[in-house]
Amino acid sequence: MQLVIAEKPSVVRSIAEVIGAVESKDGYMEGNGYLVSWCVGHLVELAQPESYGEQWKKWTYESLPIKPENWQYEVKADTKAQYDVLYQLMHREDVSATICATDAGREGELIFRLVYEMAGCDKPIRRLWISSMEESAIREGFENLQPGSDYDNLYHSALCRQEADWLVGINGTRLFTVLYGGKVLKVGRVQTPTLAMLVDRETKIMNFQKEKYYMAHILMDGIDAATGRIDDKNKADEVVGACRNGQALVTSVLKEEKTVAPPKLYDLTTLQRDANRLFGFTAKQTLEYTQSLYEKKLATYPRTDSQFLSDDMGQTAKNVIEAVFTSLMFEENMMFNPDIKRVLNSKKVTDHHAIIPTMEIAKADLAALPETECKILSLIANRLLCATGEKHLYETVKAEFSCNGHTFTVSGKSVTHNGWKVFEDVFKRSFKIAGNKEDENGEKKLPELSEGQTFEGVQTKISEHFTTPPKHFTEDSLLSAMERAGAEDMGDDVERKGLGTPATRADIIEKLVKDGFVKRDKKQMIPTEDGLKLITVLPDVVKSPKLTADWENALTLVAKGELAMEDFMADIENMVSELIHTYHEVSDEQKKMFVQEQETLGTCPNCGGQVVKGKFGAYCKNKCGMNVSRVMGAVLTDAQVKDMLAGKKILLKGLKNKANKTYDAYIIPSGTEEYHYTKDGEEKSGVQFKIVMEFPKKKSSGKKK
Repeated sequence: MQLVIAEKPSVVRSIAEVIGAVESKDGYMEGNGYLVSWCVGHLVELAQPESYGEQWKKWTYESLPIKPENWQYEVKADTKAQYDVLYQLMHREDVSATICATDAGREGELIFRLVYEMAGCDKPIRRLWISSMEESAIREGFENLQPGSDYDNLYHSALCRQEADWLVGINGTRLFTVLYGGKVLKVGRVQTPTLAMLVDRETKIMNFQKEKYYMAHILMDGIDAATGRIDDKNKADEVVGACRNGQALVTSVLKEEKTVAPPKLYDLTTLQRDANRLFGFTAKQTLEYTQSLYEKKLATYPRTDSQFLSDDMGQTAKNVIEAVFTSLMFEENMMFNPDIKRVLNSKKVTDHHAIIPTMEIAKADLAALPETECKILSLIANRLLCATGEKHLYETVKAEFSCNGHTFTVSGKSVTHNGWKVFEDVFKRSFKIAGNKEDENGEKKLPELSEGQTFEGVQTKISEHFTTPPKHFTEDSLLSAMERAGAEDMGDDVERKGLGTPATRADIIEKLVKDGFVKRDKKQMIPTEDGLKLITVLPDVVKSPKLTADWENALTLVAKGELAMEDFMADIENMVSELIHTYHEVSDEQKKMFVQEQETLGTCPNCGGQVVKGKFGAYCKNKCGMNVSRVMGAVLTDAQVKDMLAGKKILLKGLKNKANKTYDAYIIPSGTEEYHYTKDGEEKSGVQFKIVMEFPKKKSSGKKK
C-alpha cells in the first residue's frame, strides 16, 4: 500500500477518483493499492512559550527573550482526530511508502513534514507536484513522482520561516505589551509593516492642507481649452478679460498612436484586487470563493503568485477558451483568434501557474453555482479572453492655442481598435458594472485641427478647483501596496515577493481589523486610534518591509541549499535580542497610551470610590469588597447598576424562591451590609446592597366577584 496525504478532503476526493481509491473509510479513502487521507491545513503547530517552562508563563520583561533550545510541537486540539487517523495509517505494516500530495509550495511541504515527523514515520517519501485538480494533471503528476529528498531544502526554508515568525511575533508582542500595557500589542513581520503603510497614508491625509486654484478657459466650436493652474483669482480674471471675444490661434497639434497591451492572467492578488474593486468582495471572501471553485474542479489552484501558464499548456488554454465561449454567458457572434503564446512562460511559473477555468466548466451546471462564485468564475474566464486578445489601440491629440499672449491646451482621444477591451466591455454589461469615472470623464474626440488655424470671437470662463488629499487605501490598493512593498530589495529568484504571500495577505488584513488596529469604512481601510499609536511606538526594524525582503532573500538561499538553517536562525535570534535590549523602559505617560477608557457607572456606596464597567461586570476601582454587579443572585445590567448606585428602584424579573418558583420584584437600595457564606469549604465575604423589596401589583382578571 502507498499512503497519499493531501491538505483537504475535497482534494483527496479528486485524487482518489483518479487513482482508483474509491472505498470510503473513517478519515481516508482506500483502493487500487492506495490509501488517501488529508491534513486539514496545519495539524501540527509550534508549542506556546509556557510549554517550555514556568519562566515563560507570565508576560514580564525579565523573562525575555524567549528562545527555545529545542523546538517543541503539539497537535492542534480541534484536528487531533484526523492526526490520529494519519498516525495509524503511517504505522500500518502494509504501508510501504508515503506520497506527499499537499500543496506544491513551501507551506504545503511544511504541513506534510511536520505530521510525518510528529508521527515518527520512517517510510520513504515521494512528492506529487501539481497545480490543477483536473484528471489529466493528477494522472501526469503520479506518473512523475519525485523523491521526497529533492524537497528537503524547501522544507528547511519553511521551518526557518515558521520559527523566525514565532520568535519575532512572540517576543515583539510580549515586549511592547509589557512596556505599554493596556491591551495586547501584536507585532508581526507582515502585519506590522502593513499597518505602518495604512498609518503613513492616514497621517498624510490628516496633515493635508486644501488649496484653492483656478483655470482660465477659451471656448470655440465645441472645444474647451484651458490654462494650467492659476493660484490668484484676479490673475485668472485678467486672462479671461484679455481673451474674451478675441482670436485664438492653433500653435501646435501633436498626434500619437497609443497601445494598451492585454493584461496578464490572474494571480491571487490581482484577482482579489479586481473582485474588491468591481464587486466589493474582501480579499478573504475572494480567496474562499476561488478555493471553492478549485475544489469543485472549475478553476485551477488559487494560492498562486504567477500570472503565466507553463509552456506545455498551450492546447489546454485553447480548449478552455472554447469552453468559455460555449459555457459562460458571453455575447454571441464574436470572432476570436486567441494569441495563446502571450500567456505561456515556464520561467515565470513557480509553484503554481496562473488562475484559469478548467475544462469542467463545459460539463458543470454553472446555474447552480452561488452568485458570488459565479462572479469570480466569470471574472477568471474573462481575464483569460482579455489576456489572449488583441492590443487595444487609440489615438491621442494634444492641441495648443495662443490667445492675446496666453497659452491654452486641450487633449482628445479616440479609439481606433478596441481589441481585448471588447471582452471587458461585455463583462461589465453582463454584471451591470458602471464604467470607470476616468473613462467617463476622460478626453473626447476633438474635431480636426491644424497648425495656423484660427478661431474668432472666442468665449471664456473660469473654473474653480481644489487640491485633493491622498486617497484612503481600499483592499484593492492595499493588496497592491503589500505586493510591491520591499520588492526593490528582493532578488529576482525570490519565491515570495512583497509582504506576505497571495494566500496569507487576506488573513493579515482580517487580523488587523479583528485586533482593533484597522476598521473598514465601506471599501476604505482606515487605521484606528490604537493603530496610529502602535506605529508611533514601534521601531523601524519591525515596521519596515525591508525585514521581509531580507528574510525572503535568505530563505531563497536556504531552499537552494546555499545557506544553512542554523546561520539563518542565528541572525534572527540576534535581531530579537538586540530589540529587547534596546527597548527596555518607557515613561509613565507613555504607559497610559493604550489604557482603555472605562465607563464610570456611579459612586460606590461602601467606600465612595468609582464604580466602573469591567470586562466581567461592574466593580469598585478601590476593590473594597463591594459587590455591585449582582443582587439576590441576579446579574445586573449596566443601566440597573447605575440606577441602584443612584438610589433608584429597579425591577428584577425571574427571581426564584425557596420552592424554586419564579417571581418579579422591585428592588430598592437601602444602604449596604456585610455578607458571609461558605462554598466548597471556602469562606466568602464582602459587602452588598441592603435592599427593600416591593412586589408589582397583580393585574385584575376583569372577573366580577
